[in-house]
Amino acid sequence: MSWREDYKNKLRSAEEAVQAVMSGDNVYLGGNAAVPVAIMKALSQRANELTNVTLNHVLLFGEDPFSREGMEKAFKHNSFFVGESDRESVNDGRSSYVPIHLHMIPTSIRSGVTKVAVAIVQCSPPDDHGFMSLGLEVLANKAAVEVAKTVIIQVNKQMPRVLGDTFIHVSKATYIVETDEPLIELSLKPPTEVERRIGSFIANMIPDGATLQLGIGGIPDAILSFLRGKKDLGIHTEMISDGIMKALENGIITGVKKTLHPGKVVGTFILGSKSLYEMANDNLLLELHPVDYTNDPFVIAKNDNMVSVNCAIEIDLTGQVCSDSIGTYIYSGFGGQLDFIRGAAASRGGKPIIALPSTAKNDSVSRIVPKLKEGSGVVTTRADVHYVVTEYGVAELCGKNLQQRAKALIKIAHPNFRELLEKEAKARHLI
Repeated sequence: MSWREDYKNKLRSAEEAVQAVMSGDNVYLGGNAAVPVAIMKALSQRANELTNVTLNHVLLFGEDPFSREGMEKAFKHNSFFVGESDRESVNDGRSSYVPIHLHMIPTSIRSGVTKVAVAIVQCSPPDDHGFMSLGLEVLANKAAVEVAKTVIIQVNKQMPRVLGDTFIHVSKATYIVETDEPLIELSLKPPTEVERRIGSFIANMIPDGATLQLGIGGIPDAILSFLRGKKDLGIHTEMISDGIMKALENGIITGVKKTLHPGKVVGTFILGSKSLYEMANDNLLLELHPVDYTNDPFVIAKNDNMVSVNCAIEIDLTGQVCSDSIGTYIYSGFGGQLDFIRGAAASRGGKPIIALPSTAKNDSVSRIVPKLKEGSGVVTTRADVHYVVTEYGVAELCGKNLQQRAKALIKIAHPNFRELLEKEAKARHLI
């Protein structure tokens, strides 16, 4: 039987396909811009028929029908990275959060620690040989498809065919649901003045020929805006953004000096605008790979002059970094922060950077603190922190003792809080 016949035989409506999900099943959902919206909606409509279905996923964007009150008997999130859609249900106990380094998620799936009976992912239409691209997100989708007994693929005509280790053959699918719906887009506000000052400091730390990992938000965008004049920068990252697209168009990113995948922009997912998605389609400059490759610290370290930039919620005077919670309130996840911190630290000429505004809530709260809030989780240990950047400058902590760290961090704290921080540091014999 040809793949085209196989494809035709597997076609189902979303409502028909989700009949394969049974009570007690563990389901893996594709996330970020590749959330399989049509299938999620159809599955949520079975809430009265199902019990105890666990939904494993990374960040989910868009409307989440599973987090509504009253759905918890049927569906429970098992979130590797908490976002706006599931934050409330995680913090009130209707769902769960898994603290895990991003590069470990595929291993957790393949080993059976994270059980996956049903994989639901979104792909591009098949090519002439029957291969569908996972498009905007690879991450752990391939691992989920490999181990699941049932694979439901939402084939979206609007999903770009992104290259790299992204392809799934039609033969792997149990059911295929065809759609033609707009992809989730992420629109960000322009960087604030504080973010621009932070971006300026970090841009000055980036040498020509460096390979960059940048995340999401105003600070990464501000950094990219200050890179004009830099030469032959490369990208090895988790997320490929609009800012990276603009830097490519402006000739700032060429990748010719990269020591791993020269000339290629490498990531594990793409998130941004429709223009970004159109640029990614069949673009030989871009490669997406599973996250156990892109975020493996040993792989990252193969990039000479690797500069990683990650953000934080708060940091204490010894250098402990909290990035996934506000006290006991779970806000996001580990993500790939420590993956890239450790990878960049091991890179020849590498620079791991933690960046954060010095304050929150209109300058009423310092984000450099004497000690982390009760219940806060440490994502990056004080032994792993090298550089901390605020709008007031750069603190270099690697190899420094606790007293030197406290002094350096107080210097880049907001002036309104330096006296209090000094008082607390003295009480702890840190200065």
